[in-house]
Amino acid sequence: MYEKNRQLIGHLEELRNRIIITFVSFIGFLIAGFIFVKPIYEWLIRGLDTQLAVLGPSEILWVYLMLAAVISMAATIPVAAFQIWRFVAPALSQEERKVTLRFIPAMFFLFLFGLAFGYFLLFPLVLGFLTSLSEGQFEMMFTADKYFRFMLNMTLPFGLLFEMPLVVLFLTRLGILNPIRLRKARKFAYFVMVIISVLITPPDFLSDVLVILPLLTLYEISISLSSFVYKKRLAAESSSQSAA
Repeated sequence: MYEKNRQLIGHLEELRNRIIITFVSFIGFLIAGFIFVKPIYEWLIRGLDTQLAVLGPSEILWVYLMLAAVISMAATIPVAAFQIWRFVAPALSQEERKVTLRFIPAMFFLFLFGLAFGYFLLFPLVLGFLTSLSEGQFEMMFTADKYFRFMLNMTLPFGLLFEMPLVVLFLTRLGILNPIRLRKARKFAYFVMVIISVLITPPDFLSDVLVILPLLTLYEISISLSSFVYKKRLAAESSSQSAA
């Protein structure tokens, strides 16, 4: 009993250290992102025909902080993934360690790809549609805070959700998930993704559809990848049992 408690305390201490390393990395990247945030801000508003308005002296600082936080989040993903890998590595075989370690760069690039998908495809489509509704009816004025909040609502969730196939692949490789469970949970997963799409998009049907379809596609891709890895895992286990 004493030995079990000692091991548990050791695991909790290690988990705390991993969390601290990740948090410190996030703060460091946040500071670095804040240093370079102004040229990024100027690049993001390059296509606007009008200047963004601010309603107070602190609003632009808040916008800079939001952008720096996104930069920091993207840069921290490989650090966080590596810390998680280090935490679970003792429970993995040598082969599993090598395979799962390769997932870390992929997580970073999938996050960036998700951001790019939201920014270059969905954001201009939804923004163009919504602004077209006001033509001849209202005088449109963008504030910096509202504009970038809208942009982040249309991009940041995709950066996170594009990690779904890789996370499913990782959990299937560890034996925690399998395609059978994913197929059984399909209806519930679809319902959750519809709720997410409604929450992160403006209240119009076109925006909801543009977000829902990629999410459902990502889930189906996750099932296909899980099925592929699961079959390979079963084949490897059966061959090892036959050899024994």
